[in-house]
Amino acid sequence: MNNVIIALATPPLKSALALIRISGEGCFAMTDKLFSKKVSGIKDKTIFVGHIKDGGEDIDLVEVLAYPGPKTMTGEDVVEISCHGSMLIANEIIGAYLKQGARYATRGEFSSRAFYNGKMDLVEAEAVNDLINATSSESKKLSLMSLNGATSKLVAPLKKEIADLLSLIEVNIDYPEYTDIEEANESKISSSIDSIRDTLASLIKGGKEGKIIKEGLKVAIVGEPNVGKSSLLNALMNEEKAIVSDIPGTTRDIVEGDINLKGITLHLLDTAGIRSGADKLEEMGIERSEKSILSADVVILVLDARVGLKEEDKRIEQLAKDKILITVYNKDDLVKKKEDGRLYISALNKDISPLLNKIYEDLGISDEAFDNPSLNNARQLGLLSKIDSCLAEARQDCLNQMPIDLVSVNLYSAYNATRELLGEETTTDLTDEIFSRFCVGK
Repeated sequence: MNNVIIALATPPLKSALALIRISGEGCFAMTDKLFSKKVSGIKDKTIFVGHIKDGGEDIDLVEVLAYPGPKTMTGEDVVEISCHGSMLIANEIIGAYLKQGARYATRGEFSSRAFYNGKMDLVEAEAVNDLINATSSESKKLSLMSLNGATSKLVAPLKKEIADLLSLIEVNIDYPEYTDIEEANESKISSSIDSIRDTLASLIKGGKEGKIIKEGLKVAIVGEPNVGKSSLLNALMNEEKAIVSDIPGTTRDIVEGDINLKGITLHLLDTAGIRSGADKLEEMGIERSEKSILSADVVILVLDARVGLKEEDKRIEQLAKDKILITVYNKDDLVKKKEDGRLYISALNKDISPLLNKIYEDLGISDEAFDNPSLNNARQLGLLSKIDSCLAEARQDCLNQMPIDLVSVNLYSAYNATRELLGEETTTDLTDEIFSRFCVGK
């Protein structure tokens, strides 16, 4: 009976209703002992209304939804109880099931059971967690595509192309005497690998774009004191988030805020002004600013349009050399002559549209990225890179005129990585780590 798991599937708060989810062989028999109506023996999903009792005493009038396996989310018998949204009631119901031998579900255990019972592949399972954590309609849309299986279908052609090439090589190795089969020569193998890598390049590009849409980007606003960084943050967020003052060193800690730029979430960081000769407290803020630059995806270097680039700004440029660096000249309302090629804004007057356009342009997100499924988390992108690396090595082996049985070694590694994408060749430790990120009850 300890195969039966139970969890509160709604937040642990006072509300109109609470939902308790139970799954596993034996959950119907447990429910029969606690519920005023018999659940066991049903052939299809059924809704009951009755009382949950514990020791003969009513706990609550509830609605019970019973789903016989294997046509359920987990592939097992599942019971969902809708009770009144008092945590006292919910905990008493859960406690009654625990007395019957059920146990608390761990994080993501319902979804992991669905995976192990073949109800979803690993890409679809990860989409469950992505959907729960979606912070924009665009990221939700991508997660729904993955949950519905559209993303997993991207792997099938890739897997088939590699398998076809491996099959050709194996036939040539096992049956060299046959003359009516296609020869697995250097030209055929290398051209096939090139074609597969073209497919991979498209998947990786789409995945990186999808990752940005799903997770957003960190944007650090940096520069010397009094160039208008806090004013820019306020203008971007359209609210007075940061304190604005003419006194140098006013911002001494990181001020954060999020905005949505054409479907991309930007996690904004307004940093302390970077300058030499600061006091000890301000130096701590400057140190945090430099760390923000290193952790950011995009760095906006704010300059005073009347002054231009100074020595400290060159240091910032060096720190941000591996980032998307956008230099803006603020306070353009105070300059009479503007130089060509410079990006001018007025944060105080909220005239920042040129900057917003520049950020979106430099991200390089295609319109198709918002509508197409993509393999876009770190695990999936890492495996796509691994496949590409294995294929590149196989191609080089081929060009070095190594025996085709040795060329196939790296091709097999690439093929196994495509299986790993879907969880077909995944260790228990890896899947446990993935599902541990889920919330309890999912």
